[in-house]
Formats: sequence, C-alpha cells, structure tokens
Amino acid sequence: MATDGIIEVPGLILIIMCLLRSAQYVVQSQSKQSRYFWLASVLVFFAVIRRELNYLPELLIPSDFSLLGHSYDWWEDSVLTVIYLLIVGLLIYSWRYLKAVLKDVDVSLYVIVVLLAIIQYMGENAIVFPYAAGGIIEELAETAIYGIALLYLWKFKLVAFENSSVKPNFDTQRKST
Repeated sequence: MATDGIIEVPGLILIIMCLLRSAQYVVQSQSKQSRYFWLASVLVFFAVIRRELNYLPELLIPSDFSLLGHSYDWWEDSVLTVIYLLIVGLLIYSWRYLKAVLKDVDVSLYVIVVLLAIIQYMGENAIVFPYAAGGIIEELAETAIYGIALLYLWKFKLVAFENSSVKPNFDTQRKST
C-alpha cells in the first residue's frame, strides 16, 4: 500500500460497503436460492478485499511461520481455494436466481465494466500508458468498477425483484425439476 498510497483507500471502502450491502441481502432474502446467491456475493467481496490487502501478511506474519508443518502461503492458498469452491457451489445451486439477476442488468453496464477492466489491465501492465501512470490508472479503473458495483447493489430492490410477477419462485421451481 505504501507504493500505491492513498489511492487504494476509496476502493477498499467501496468493496467493504458492497460486502455489507450483500450481507444485508443475505438476511433479507426470502428464498434459499436468493440467500445462497447473496452469500456467494459476500464471499466474492471478501476474496476481493483479501486480494486488495495482499501486502498485510508480509507486514504481520513472520516469514518462517509454520502451522502443522505448513507455511502461511499454503494455509492462505488452502483457505482461499475453499472459499472459491464455496462461491462456485453456491452460484451453481442458485443458478436460476443468478440467471434472473444477470438478465435484469442493462447491457450497457456490462460494456462499461468490461471497458474499465481492459483499462485496468492495460494500466497494470503498462500497455499504452507509461509505467508511472499505469498504477494510478489501474487503481482508478478498479475504484470505478467497485463504485459501479456499489451503485448497482444500492439501487437493486431485493423485495421488488423477488416479488415481481415476472420472476419465478426460485425454491418451488427447483423442487419441481
């Protein structure tokens, strides 16, 4: 964080707010599938926070750390692998809800996020942008993506989405198949 400085802080704040909003939706969800979908989103934001704070273990964990014969890196990789597998499992279980949410998003939002992700990649790898400005461009693009995610989560009306007559009852549809 010392190299990126203060520019990472807004992104971290946005991610934490996204995590909290997703956690609120877990509690408010009316069906199992929607609850599992929002739980997966909480885990995704947790994983993103962990990725953004990748410098912390170097500051807090001694390099010779060992627990039950395994290094910190092994434990970190194992825990993150379990979290990623949980995310995939939860999204597979709630695939109908996931599909309905994805269909509900305007295509222009997907285009904007993809363009920002490309700019982020180009900044991170100093493609087109000079190396000195690439880090700043990368962080600004990430922060914009996190801001879009938070705006979408904030504007998303869970009760209206789940009670919409157009949307199926996800739990009963799952039981009938």
